[in-house]
Amino acid sequence: MLDLSAKGGGEGEFLYIKKDGFFYEFSKNRALFFMAAPAVILIVVLQYMPMAGLVLAFKNYRFNLGIFGSPWYGLNNFRYLFQSGTGFLITKNTFLYNLVNLFTSQALAIVVAVFISELSGRVYKRFCQSVIFLPYFISWVIVGTFVFNIFNYETGVMNSVLKSLGLEPVNMYGMPYVWPVIICIFNSWKWVGYNSIIFIASITAIDPQCFEAADIDGANIFQKIWYITFPSIRPTIIIVLLLQMGRILRGDFQMFYQIVGNNGQLYNATDVIDTYVFRSLVSNANLGMTAAATLYQSVLCFITIMVVNQIVKKIEADYSLF
Repeated sequence: MLDLSAKGGGEGEFLYIKKDGFFYEFSKNRALFFMAAPAVILIVVLQYMPMAGLVLAFKNYRFNLGIFGSPWYGLNNFRYLFQSGTGFLITKNTFLYNLVNLFTSQALAIVVAVFISELSGRVYKRFCQSVIFLPYFISWVIVGTFVFNIFNYETGVMNSVLKSLGLEPVNMYGMPYVWPVIICIFNSWKWVGYNSIIFIASITAIDPQCFEAADIDGANIFQKIWYITFPSIRPTIIIVLLLQMGRILRGDFQMFYQIVGNNGQLYNATDVIDTYVFRSLVSNANLGMTAAATLYQSVLCFITIMVVNQIVKKIEADYSLF
């Protein structure tokens, strides 16, 4: 859009052209728009178009009538979800698991990033980083097999060792209270290498003169880490935590399903919203209730990230997302 207007006054009066609007930007950066087009189309098709299906949360779905032909059901799907006691249980489990996994995996990632950045040998540093990053490429199916082979009652490694020592085997799959610890350990093991990459990059960007000045002042390695490294990467830590908080109520379905499986004894301790929705679809195909659980999950995630962002904005506005 071209906007002609007068500016100035008297004999020095002149006209200037103000250029703004989508069409001007498109003509100016046509190549960039075409480069971004596939990603935009993909997001619209896979993320926005399916949102029309959220209407299922408020309908008594009938296969012969379809999504929009099924009768309205109001909030009964949400009411059934919570009156059965399942809603509060899976919400609590999802929130607590993700909260613990968030802080443990990110804390370990920061420690690993600092450790790798302090290594002196270039080849050894790359080797350590590659070894720590390797578990990220292992599928949760394989990890679930590892867990089963370790804790299986009859042939598991743990019970085989106990039997060889003359001790009684332990049925880990009958002890729900130990599985939160097991799940958090394997989650941290798998993700710590991947999560450390962004912190390693942030540490690499620190001005080396800061460390050189600390060496001149006689600071040891722990003092340099505490007074230089941690303050320098604090914005990165806060931004990563903010982004992860948006998924605080979205459980890693593959992790829970592959590690726990369909063991009903462990549902109360390990069931999250994602696994509950999957089992509901498989067992009774109640699309209305599963859609209600999914919509409830998405709304809570949105509220969580908005609240956390506002808290960060009050404390340190420069570190907030918006």
